[in-house]
Amino acid sequence: MRKKHYDIESEENPFALSTGDLMASLMFIFVLLLTFMMLQVQEKADQDDKITKEYSRIKTQLYIDLEKEFKPDLKIWNAVIDSSKLSIRFQEPSTLFDYNRAILKYQFQEILDDFFPRYLAVLNSDEYKDNIEEIRIEGHTDSSGSYESNMKLSQDRTRAVLNYCLYLVDNPMIKEWTKERITANGLSSSHVIKNPDGTENPKYSRRVEFRIRTNAEQQLEKITKIRRGK
Repeated sequence: MRKKHYDIESEENPFALSTGDLMASLMFIFVLLLTFMMLQVQEKADQDDKITKEYSRIKTQLYIDLEKEFKPDLKIWNAVIDSSKLSIRFQEPSTLFDYNRAILKYQFQEILDDFFPRYLAVLNSDEYKDNIEEIRIEGHTDSSGSYESNMKLSQDRTRAVLNYCLYLVDNPMIKEWTKERITANGLSSSHVIKNPDGTENPKYSRRVEFRIRTNAEQQLEKITKIRRGK
């Protein structure tokens, strides 16, 4: 009797089949995970883009409304609005404080009497009040004198401005809203104003600025830190 030869090629290999199925399953799982991760990344990018666009919209519209409110007065006050920083800069030192003093001059009190209630009316409107993170009062000096003495002077001056501004707010609810957001920041000579030729302009360096930070700006800072891996 002739022996039957076992034909290996004619038989299926169960082990090879199960390995193929396993690899196909792993590949399917990998594709699902990759798709899920890509969707998460896209969703995060969409959220970041939404925050960025909303911040830009609020910043642009707030600048437009501030300029509309104060444009007729800026020349009289010798003040300017900076659209990039959302700041209003009072840059006439002769009307702000006496030399090396931190007591508000009467001329500046009159300006604040007119300016600050209207300023708050814009910021505390329904359009913006939930988006205002901080109202910064910044005091700046020129670079004459020591940095330390200028720092104390600028801090004393901004506190004087802050206290007077709060004194002007009669409505208890608006006053509480303002106190939760307003800060006094003396910056000495760390941000002097330069002339076109790069030299310092001492007159314009001695100034008081009102700046606005929105909560969207805070979110942008978080996004930047995440992207930098901090």
